[in-house]
Amino acid sequence: MQNLSFLHFLLLTFSLVPQGLSVDTLRNDVIHLLEEKNATVGVAIWGPDLGDIVSVNGDSKLPMQSVFKLHLAVTVLAFIDEGKFGLDDKMEITKAHLDNNLWSPIRKKFPDGVTLSLGEILKYTVAQSDNVGCDVLFDLIGGPSVVEEYIHDSGIDDCSIVHNETTMQKVWKRQYDNWTTANAANLVLKTFFENKKKALSEESHRFLWETMKDTKTGKDLIKRFLPKGTIVAHKTGYSGINDDGITGARNNIGIVFLPNGDHFYLSILVSDSSEENEANKRIIADISKLAWDYFSNK
Repeated sequence: MQNLSFLHFLLLTFSLVPQGLSVDTLRNDVIHLLEEKNATVGVAIWGPDLGDIVSVNGDSKLPMQSVFKLHLAVTVLAFIDEGKFGLDDKMEITKAHLDNNLWSPIRKKFPDGVTLSLGEILKYTVAQSDNVGCDVLFDLIGGPSVVEEYIHDSGIDDCSIVHNETTMQKVWKRQYDNWTTANAANLVLKTFFENKKKALSEESHRFLWETMKDTKTGKDLIKRFLPKGTIVAHKTGYSGINDDGITGARNNIGIVFLPNGDHFYLSILVSDSSEENEANKRIIADISKLAWDYFSNK
């Protein structure tokens, strides 16, 4: 009798959900959007309810590019919580650090070098995707393998972090050594945002997610078609385009906060694309809008 009552409850619940709001519809819309795109695209969308999960090529191993700066940041913050470092610790960035010709707002602002706090370097690395700051942080904690080990120990196995930015950017194919799946990227977001295992202290947790919400890159990706003022805590990754016209990676992963106080996790990894740059960005923006419409109207 109890089973019949529960079944009746489920039938009543689903009968109240408006037509067109099935998660299968969202999944099919994503698949349709990706049809005939000359790219490999991994998509993971996880909503506030257990049934609201979409995975399209979500377990494909795709290059991260600068997405791995989130993994680096949580590792550094965990070490800070262990007392190995402090956010206020001063670190010298020399002209030798700046001599790599990679994207660096630090270099642009301080071409002759500078002394910054560890917290400032973390903000440059995460919010502005600074490659100089990234490699300084890798050096501080012992290299990419330390980050990979920490992430794996946190229960996220489907990722590999082998190279720092300087090493990775010297050879095109090395970006494929630093890979993740879209589902694993979502798991990183969920694990360290929900922080159920208290991996990060309250201070480190607040620092990380305030910095992620302040990300300066990728305004025309996940956020592009969302309502003005929507809060998104996100990280981007981009490979550039090689001589054959191939984009190795155009990525954006993040947490999108809804007006009702809920949020959803979204990881979109566009890889090996022969599409134009604008088309790659539209893939991310359009999928984000589909997810927003689904969760907003549910």
